[in-house]
Amino acid sequence: MQEGIAVGRSFALFKNYHIDGNKEMIAFGVMNIAGSFTSCYLTIGTFSRTAVNYNAGCKSAFSNIVMATAVMITLLFLMPLFHYTPLVVLSSIIMAAMLGLIDYNGAIHLWNVDKFDFIICISAYIGVVFGSVEIGLVVAVVISLLRVLLFLTRPRTLLLGNIPGSMAYRSTEQYPAANSVPGILILGIESPIYFTNSNYLRERISRWINEEEDKLKDSPATDLQYVILDLSAVGSIDTSGISMLDEVQKSMDRRGIKLALVNPGSEVMRKLGRSKFVHKIGEEFIYLTVGDAVNGISFMLHSHKSKAVQSEDVNIGNNIV
Repeated sequence: MQEGIAVGRSFALFKNYHIDGNKEMIAFGVMNIAGSFTSCYLTIGTFSRTAVNYNAGCKSAFSNIVMATAVMITLLFLMPLFHYTPLVVLSSIIMAAMLGLIDYNGAIHLWNVDKFDFIICISAYIGVVFGSVEIGLVVAVVISLLRVLLFLTRPRTLLLGNIPGSMAYRSTEQYPAANSVPGILILGIESPIYFTNSNYLRERISRWINEEEDKLKDSPATDLQYVILDLSAVGSIDTSGISMLDEVQKSMDRRGIKLALVNPGSEVMRKLGRSKFVHKIGEEFIYLTVGDAVNGISFMLHSHKSKAVQSEDVNIGNNIV
C-alpha cells in the first residue's frame, strides 16, 4: 500500500493535483475486501503499470476499467497468442514507459540548489532500480531523517552586525558590510536548544567569545564586556539547554562579561523564569530587539565610562592637594 501511495504522489506532481493518503488507504482496503470475495490477489497501484497507463495518454479512472476488461479478455481468450512472446519484449514496454518519467532537469536543479537533496534523490532512485519502491522509500526517509538530526545537533550560530544606516542587525557572513559594536558580541542561534545540541552550542559560544577577545587584544578598542544572544529563532528549550545557558553565564561572569538575551519565545521565557535563570541575569538584560539591547547596553557602557573618568579626576585632584 505504501508503494501505491508513493506512486500516486509521484504522478500527482506530474499532473499538478493533490492526493489524500488516508483516502488512498481506504480505497486500497475496500478494493481488496471486494476482491477477496472472488479469490483475487492483493492489489496495489504498481509503478510499472501506472507508467504504461500514463504514457498511453489516459486521463481518468475510467481507463482502469478499460484496462481491466482488456486484461480479462486476454487472460480468457488470447493467452495462447502470448505464450511464446519473449519476456524481454514485455519488459522493454515497461522500461520504455518508465524511462520517459525520469526528470533529468529536476535532478540537475537539485544538484545546483541543494547537494544533499540530490543525494537523497539519487539514493531513492538506486533503491528503486536495484531493489523495490519500498527500499527506495526507506533509503530516502532514512537519509532525510539523518539530515534533520544533523541540523538539530549542529545548529547554525551567527555573528551579527549592524547594517550601516539602519537599526537592523544581520549575519556578517551574509552581509559583509555589517559592523560590529565595540565591547559587545552579538550572536544568533537558529534552532531549538535541546540536549542533542546543548554541548555544541556551549562550545560554539565559548569559541566566539575567545575569538572576539583575541581580536580585541590586538586593537585599541575596548575590552569585550557584553554578549547578546538573539533567541528569536529558538522556539523551544529543554532543561539541558537551560543548564547550558547557566554554564555560559557563569563562565562569562568569571571573565567579567555580562550576558543579555533578545526576544526569547513565550515557551522559552516561561521555562527560563521557572528555572530562576531570568533572576540570575536580571530582567533588565532581556530585550525585545537586538537594537534595543545594543542601545541599552551602550548607554550603560558610556555611563560606566563617565563615572570612571570622574572618579579618576577626583583621585588626581586629591593627590594634588
